[in-house]
Amino acid sequence: MYTVVVILILVVSVLLGLVVLVQNSKGGGLISNFGGANQMMGVRQTTDFLEKATWTLATVLVVLCLVSSMTIKSGRSGSVQDSQMREQIELNTPVAPAADTPVE
Repeated sequence: MYTVVVILILVVSVLLGLVVLVQNSKGGGLISNFGGANQMMGVRQTTDFLEKATWTLATVLVVLCLVSSMTIKSGRSGSVQDSQMREQIELNTPVAPAADTPVE
């Protein structure tokens, strides 16, 4: 499940980046190169569509990030020695010195 959500996050991120690049900015943006699309749909309709697409993709990205944080498997992190140390502390047993440590 987590892998599917991560793949969806990557796809939505790429799409969001492309939509933002296509938008008309003060410098003209990439949309100025697509003159035929503006004549067909109209400049205002294209701008409205791109703005709605941006907000929708951003919302989907936030929701997917929240879902991914809920699907991460929570478990103990650390080494085997850390887990053994925790078990010994929980059992209130003394920790034996390591075999390589000289005893004085």
